[in-house]
Amino acid sequence: MRRLFLALCLLLLPAALSAANPEQVSYPSGDQTVHALLYLPSGKGPHPAVVVIHEWWGLNDQIKDEATRFASEGYAALAVDLYRGQVATDSGVAHELMRGLPQDRGVRDLLAAVKYLEGRKDIDSKHLGAVGWCMGGGFAAQLAVASPDIKAVAINYGSLPTDREALARIHAAILGNFGGQDHGITPDDVNAFAAALKSLGKSVDVKIYPDAGHAFENPNNKGVYRPDDTKDAEARMSRFFASELKTN
Repeated sequence: MRRLFLALCLLLLPAALSAANPEQVSYPSGDQTVHALLYLPSGKGPHPAVVVIHEWWGLNDQIKDEATRFASEGYAALAVDLYRGQVATDSGVAHELMRGLPQDRGVRDLLAAVKYLEGRKDIDSKHLGAVGWCMGGGFAAQLAVASPDIKAVAINYGSLPTDREALARIHAAILGNFGGQDHGITPDDVNAFAAALKSLGKSVDVKIYPDAGHAFENPNNKGVYRPDDTKDAEARMSRFFASELKTN
């Protein structure tokens, strides 16, 4: 039994090492340069890929852990730094950083991320997705509107577009995880968003966790974090991306 356990550990080790050691990459966005971390899964590819979009805190360890998880599941995970190297550790600074990020620049950076992935030979450019939390969830939704090349988008308690013409431009399948006690993105907002997409013939699957508040998937939010709901949300995302982005 011990030998079998060691053999399984050795088989899993290359994938774990690959996911834990991201490549620092950069790409142009207009006249600026965006930096990102690229977490590659094991194997030569081409790999399906997911653009990973951080919360208002910035590209911190929690988001890096999320990207590592996606890489361990077989995706190239590109964690984009929308804050140009700044990371917040308190909500006041995070609020100022978020306010200082123009929405059009953030969307432009993410569209450039898609273009960067499409230009790599080890990426399957026909199977690209995006995922975000909080501020990043809102940007994931905006990327779904802006990019016809994105096939699957997971929105975790992010602000939602309401303009019907914008929603009509979404080509991606949409998955959403939201808190029933979220006073910023309310259940009414979520249900209206889902109903509008369904009326347009779009693929959408949203779940509202009744006892969860905003940012319930972030373990750093000690008073809000809900591990069981988080586990369920992660499982939903794993099934969603596997269904939409994997070819076999």
